[in-house]
Amino acid sequence: MSHGTSSVIETEEHRDLRAAVAALGKRYGREYFARVVAEGKHTDELWAEAAGLGYLGVNLPEEYGGGGRGIAELSLVLEELGAAGCPLLMLVVSPAICGTVIARFGTDEQKRTWLPGLADGSRKMAFGITEPDAGSNSHRITTTARREGTDWILNGRKVFISGVDIAEATLIVGRTEDARTGRLKPCLFIVPRDAPGFGRSPISMELAAPEKQFELTLDEVRLPAEALVGDEDAGLLQLFAGLNPERIMTAAFALGMGRYALDRAVDYARIRQVWKEPIGTHQALAHPLAQAHIELELARLMMQKAAHLYDAGDDMAAGEAANMAKYAAAEAAVHSVDQAVHTLGGNGLTHEYGLASMITAARVARIAPVSREMILNFVSHQSLGLPKSY
Repeated sequence: MSHGTSSVIETEEHRDLRAAVAALGKRYGREYFARVVAEGKHTDELWAEAAGLGYLGVNLPEEYGGGGRGIAELSLVLEELGAAGCPLLMLVVSPAICGTVIARFGTDEQKRTWLPGLADGSRKMAFGITEPDAGSNSHRITTTARREGTDWILNGRKVFISGVDIAEATLIVGRTEDARTGRLKPCLFIVPRDAPGFGRSPISMELAAPEKQFELTLDEVRLPAEALVGDEDAGLLQLFAGLNPERIMTAAFALGMGRYALDRAVDYARIRQVWKEPIGTHQALAHPLAQAHIELELARLMMQKAAHLYDAGDDMAAGEAANMAKYAAAEAAVHSVDQAVHTLGGNGLTHEYGLASMITAARVARIAPVSREMILNFVSHQSLGLPKSY
């Protein structure tokens, strides 16, 4: 198959996977998701079933129990579950970021220890990069790692880290001092959940999601040499290897959400009658829904391009496309959710229809894992060659 068509038109295998995941999502759906949130539980049943069907580890190497495919397939899984109303946020973190980083840069021992569990869903790993005082500036990360004999000692704080309570370990971005230059450089460490000195406290969020957000403290956390992922000197490269999949998967998360909201609005507009005809007859409602559909379709194309480039090993081009896809999908999701709520009028704000909570959720894609302003910075510098403002 030529390079051109494969990246634009989905293969039959992809269409089959989409249909299969959509069918799984439909069996669980929004009611299941809402019930789990209301009960303060986690989406364990869906996670386990998706794992059993091979969906969670679809991007991980076959030799470690994965599907041997790529981020293209994993993003499709997340998008379809989201479109069914039951997205799995930990797909972004556990197999996509942590699984990718370990598969690409981990030691044989780390791969053997973690990849089979990440692939079959029996183990989860969280990812800790964001800090209270660093925000989007990864150069200001203050979590440090110093050597003590063969061990590493970590100190620092992280904030807005998803799912630490259900993850056996967290992949923490710290900085070590370069002996030659004295400058700090990023390094990745696997920190077990029960490591002494590793504390977590939940952050109360205005988000209806099963996954909780945490602030983490690392107080003289002692780790063995083998906790360091990959080569101490390749820190930045390793870090960015995880960030492109994160952006692609965030795009998938946003697309699924936007599609779910749009479907609800279209169903409603088709049957809701106030005058003689259904409200969907009126262009003031029909056209914004059509526009939302177009925006979601365009964003999906960009996501597919980004995943295609990433899976082909073109990290540079994938970085640009992944940022654009994340930006486009977030905007499309926000518009879609907004228009869906508006289409339902008062019903759009009721508990029964469950769209109002998505107003907050859609916002997340604009903010995390990187704000749209930072993406515009990236595009203005990298794509357009304009000078940096910071």
